[in-house]
Amino acid sequence: MTSSNASSPILVNTALAHISLFSLSATSPPTPPILISSVVPPNPTSCSVDDAALRLPLAVVYSLLFLFGLVGNLFALWVFLFVHSSRNSVRVFLINCAVADLVLLACLPFRIFYHIIGNRWLLGHVACKLVGNLFYMNMYISIMLLGLISLDRYLRLKGKGRARRGLGLRRCGCGLPWSWVACGALWGLSLAALVPMIATAEDNEDNQKCFQFKQRRLARGKAYFNAVLVALFWFVFLMLMLSYAKIAYRLMKVSRGKPDLPNAQRYERTAKKSFFVLFLFTLCFGPYHAFRPIYILAQLNATASCEYLRVADHINEIMLLFSAFNSCLDPIMYFLLSGSVRKTALNALEHRLGNRFFFQNEVTSNSSTTEFRRPSLPLALSRTVD
Repeated sequence: MTSSNASSPILVNTALAHISLFSLSATSPPTPPILISSVVPPNPTSCSVDDAALRLPLAVVYSLLFLFGLVGNLFALWVFLFVHSSRNSVRVFLINCAVADLVLLACLPFRIFYHIIGNRWLLGHVACKLVGNLFYMNMYISIMLLGLISLDRYLRLKGKGRARRGLGLRRCGCGLPWSWVACGALWGLSLAALVPMIATAEDNEDNQKCFQFKQRRLARGKAYFNAVLVALFWFVFLMLMLSYAKIAYRLMKVSRGKPDLPNAQRYERTAKKSFFVLFLFTLCFGPYHAFRPIYILAQLNATASCEYLRVADHINEIMLLFSAFNSCLDPIMYFLLSGSVRKTALNALEHRLGNRFFFQNEVTSNSSTTEFRRPSLPLALSRTVD
């Protein structure tokens, strides 16, 4: 009895100690998980940048661009291949530009279907990268071709047409003109750059997602390649701006310096057309490439918030619509760049539709093909436009 009474205070004290430890652990918050979560930065790849409000507008706009661009570029390609008989460098560039636009337009139905079914991709990540990279590849091919057209027109203005025509593959025994050589090299380099962009893995490949924001913390080479394309665009933009500005200045100078010439007013109109082509180029590609560096930096940023990435992705999608809109405006540029193409296209429409356009005489009289080939003009100006 004595031993049991002596051990009871020890048991009571032990029980009280366990109760106090339990109550202390129950009331104190678990601090280690909070400390760990506060140190680890947010994972941008876990952010959902999809916006349900953009799905329907993107599908509708891309559908309209596809329809109008397809009709316009198919008609332009038909005119270049089967109706227009002229054989010159501008025609070669315009044919390749129409083909590039058609390939770009062929990628739009995939985007349209992707947005219609709720931003879900059903063809796997390889097909997603193929469609996406083909879209961008042909967009930059169109940009480079428009830059080559401006360079060709500037060389004609400087009276270097014969030297330009001798830049083909004559040394190899081939008589290809420089325009075909330039287009072949452009397509070859573009396809060579397309292969690693498709073969290289992304940071987080999801078979159910496509055309969405992609983090570039691991695939940094793709981000750097996109930065090179942005720099290439601004180089082409500067070259195009200088070329058309000099062409327009020369035409305006002749028009105002010799107002008694029969075609003096037409030179001024042709100069304004050059500025209009530059305006369309700036409208379509300028906003996208002005925002592109910010988007690339967001891809490389590992600590950016989900809201910032979401805003960057939405702005990029809207700017991309302007770039795709260029495929609808390119046929307008074709007919502005070549007066003979305008005349041929209107004659073909008149023959097909069986009625006469009331504006045909005005357009053909303003043809940049005929107005620069009159003997009263200087030789340099007679070679500015095809």
